[in-house]
Amino acid sequence: MDKKKIVMGSAIVAFSMMLSSFGFYFWQMIYSPNFLVEQDPKPLMIRTGSTFKEVQNQLYNGRYVNDLVSFSFLSKMMDYDKLVKPGLYLIEPGMTNVQVIRMLRSGDQTEVNVTFNNARLLSDLPEKLTRNLEITEEQLANLILNDSIQQSLGFDSLNFIGMFIPNTYKMWWNTTPDNLLSRLKKEYDKFWHAERLAKAKEMGLTPKEVSVLASIVQAETIQSDELKVVAGLYYNRIRRGIPLMADPTLVFASRDFEIRRVLNKHKTIDSPYNTYINAGLPPGPINMPHINSLDAVLNYDKHKYLYMCAKEDFSGRHNFATNLIDHNRNAEKFQRAMNKAGIYK
Repeated sequence: MDKKKIVMGSAIVAFSMMLSSFGFYFWQMIYSPNFLVEQDPKPLMIRTGSTFKEVQNQLYNGRYVNDLVSFSFLSKMMDYDKLVKPGLYLIEPGMTNVQVIRMLRSGDQTEVNVTFNNARLLSDLPEKLTRNLEITEEQLANLILNDSIQQSLGFDSLNFIGMFIPNTYKMWWNTTPDNLLSRLKKEYDKFWHAERLAKAKEMGLTPKEVSVLASIVQAETIQSDELKVVAGLYYNRIRRGIPLMADPTLVFASRDFEIRRVLNKHKTIDSPYNTYINAGLPPGPINMPHINSLDAVLNYDKHKYLYMCAKEDFSGRHNFATNLIDHNRNAEKFQRAMNKAGIYK
């Protein structure tokens, strides 16, 4: 056989094998699993302003990807290297390069839960609100504690905490501080729908005043079945022009949140939150009231109670009274129990 033909044949065979190998590798690049193989699902958080190189480093250092070269090659072919979008993306086990690139390129994020359920002071909120978000506590604090921002949303520094309705909200991980506050204001407006507004109006209270009263009710009892009773008691006092004389407001006024026993000296604190010497509601909530506390005020129990005192068994429940004589008896029982237990502060 002609040597030339042999060489040519060999070259053709070699080229065909190479073409076949390249074709198989290209097929693997597109269709073979390349992410979290035999691992669990894992979120990938791409920070705002990240470059494609930084995404590559994240995927490699975080052990998301098996073959970074094939991912990088296809990313450039599909222009993802020029279209990096921040966000939180859930990478599933066995995803292919194309699946991941399409998800990242389109910005198809997975939402995160923003959950907050208790705060005593406005300054407590940034840490709670930013736990699952890209924004920092400092960034959010700069907005939340800003007087002009509070006013632009219809509040002031004393009542702004009432805008935050405790719940779990679905949000994008890379939501901005401005968008976060805007979303929470929308949730506040949504909470105060026509039915709730009508109930507040019937009571002669504004939504902000309901929040203040709800915060006091919430601080007074840990028993959910007592909330409406306590709300009715304080509403009775408001209607009759009787000072609320709510011990939790004295604790708030003192800023000593370790107080377990309110004493006569606390009743003389010079503060607008001292409901022993100031009639009506204090100027703002003494905590961030929960939804059930707000609804307890709007759906208060109608009764004749004007006084309440913690039960002497320290169960967290209360004795209620319609008159001062019965209340003083209840108070004496509780004071004796406190003395016996050695609780002096």
